[in-house]
Amino acid sequence: MGYPTQLQVNDRTGPVVGIVPAAGRGVRLGEELPKAFVELDGRTMLDRSVESMFDSGVVDRVVVVVPAELAATRPSDIVSEQFATRVTVVAGGAERADSVRAGLAGAGDARFVLVHDAARALTPPDLFGRVVSALRDGSDAVIPVLPVTDTVKSVDADGVVTGTPVRATLRAVQTPQGFDLGLLARANRDAGDATDDAGLVERLGVRVHTVVGDPMAFKITTPLDLVLARAVLAGNRTGNRTTKEL
Repeated sequence: MGYPTQLQVNDRTGPVVGIVPAAGRGVRLGEELPKAFVELDGRTMLDRSVESMFDSGVVDRVVVVVPAELAATRPSDIVSEQFATRVTVVAGGAERADSVRAGLAGAGDARFVLVHDAARALTPPDLFGRVVSALRDGSDAVIPVLPVTDTVKSVDADGVVTGTPVRATLRAVQTPQGFDLGLLARANRDAGDATDDAGLVERLGVRVHTVVGDPMAFKITTPLDLVLARAVLAGNRTGNRTTKEL
């Protein structure tokens, strides 16, 4: 994959492509299906995530990275018909980094890419907008974050506390994480064991900028998270509480 010329680097107007790694099994969720295909109020997490991306008005296309056995699946079989013509399905790999690389290969002429966890299925559309605005304004790597409210301890292999980081300097990271396409492709050449895509970019010495995240972009990882997500949707459906109030 070639990298942008200086003229292209200064041009911030190109297409934005979303990449949704949905090949993971999500064993901690305790469901039989791969996590992205677990339903929330009759619709899969994947479908809700794709809808939010397109509802933002800032995403041109989405590449969904699925388990290899689903690679031949038609987009209309895994996302709502109204989005299917702008969705590409590709096979993922054994690790998340492999799936991101597969998504990058399918991103075509994208100027920027947004890597988004399907498990953050309730992410509001305007969060995608904030990330893309920062990219358009000149940042090459952007992540949404929230302040950490709990005290955090570092511990050693025996579970003994070794330190207490200053909470004011800590942030909890969410997705979508936005990047210059060429930058993320370069960072993924030797992915290593970073827990997110921004960590790979940091290793290159590139500055990663932040935007304000959203509480509704929480990750549905455990059975308790699933209960919370379904409760939020039930509350919205009955009009008891809005996502803004939560």
